[in-house]
Amino acid sequence: MNDKDMNRIMEKAAVLIEALPYIQKFNRRIIVVKYGGSAMANPQLQRSVIQDVTLLKLVGFKPIIVHGGGKEISSWVEKAGMEPRFVNGLRVTDEATMEIAEMVLSKVNKRLVTMVEELGVRAIGISGKDGGMLRVDKKYSDGEDIGFVGDVREVDPKILFDLLEKDFLPIVAPIGLGDDFASYNINADDAACAIARAVGAEKLAFLTDIEGLYRDVNDKDSFISRLSVNQADALIKEGLIGGGMLPKLSGCIEAVRSGVGRVHILDGRVAHCLLLEIFTDEGVGTAIVKRDEEL
Repeated sequence: MNDKDMNRIMEKAAVLIEALPYIQKFNRRIIVVKYGGSAMANPQLQRSVIQDVTLLKLVGFKPIIVHGGGKEISSWVEKAGMEPRFVNGLRVTDEATMEIAEMVLSKVNKRLVTMVEELGVRAIGISGKDGGMLRVDKKYSDGEDIGFVGDVREVDPKILFDLLEKDFLPIVAPIGLGDDFASYNINADDAACAIARAVGAEKLAFLTDIEGLYRDVNDKDSFISRLSVNQADALIKEGLIGGGMLPKLSGCIEAVRSGVGRVHILDGRVAHCLLLEIFTDEGVGTAIVKRDEEL
């Protein structure tokens, strides 16, 4: 064996050694992965995400996937001859749109189950309706009725604990039940945060279409690799966080303060971003921790 081949093999060994303390630390701990955005639209990225989550399962983690499907829902709404409508970023979901959303999310759910099963891990796809897991209140947007859109009021995690105990990987579609027992569409970020809090997750990872948080979005050198919830609060108060990231970051802060060990905001467009963030010292995204001293 020449020196070049030996160096390549030693580099692989170094990667495994770097991952070892993280595998030991988080063995048998729950990690919730919110899966959406461009990573769902690109087949290669989709496969890399599923490979990452499957590997986490095989090395001792207890992952739960919560997935979205907004782009696919909009596509099918248009195919049905309707126009997707949004108010303040929330989908207006009448009865016909809710029927399409539930159909599409079920289709996405079972596709992800199949991909996990192909890699040799047992997975079960459910929605928040199963076992009464996600109970919701009707959500309004600035007082405006936007249809069958729900705010998570209560999470019963029993079905998730049962599946994890039986060594399944749960994959959850963000649909909940209202008091009227109608189906309600839930923002996948909100569903992931609520589930992570309910199961006492060690980690909650968001796969997004951005690299992470910046103090100044126009300055790539202002990237924030790690911050505490107090620092995250300060960013919001200073007006440095806006758009769709504002409710996401607010949900992250609430999740950490409610007992989730750590929240990660990752660029889902980067192949294997989940493994790079969890198993390397540097990481590739933004981690939000509870206390300043953890920085």
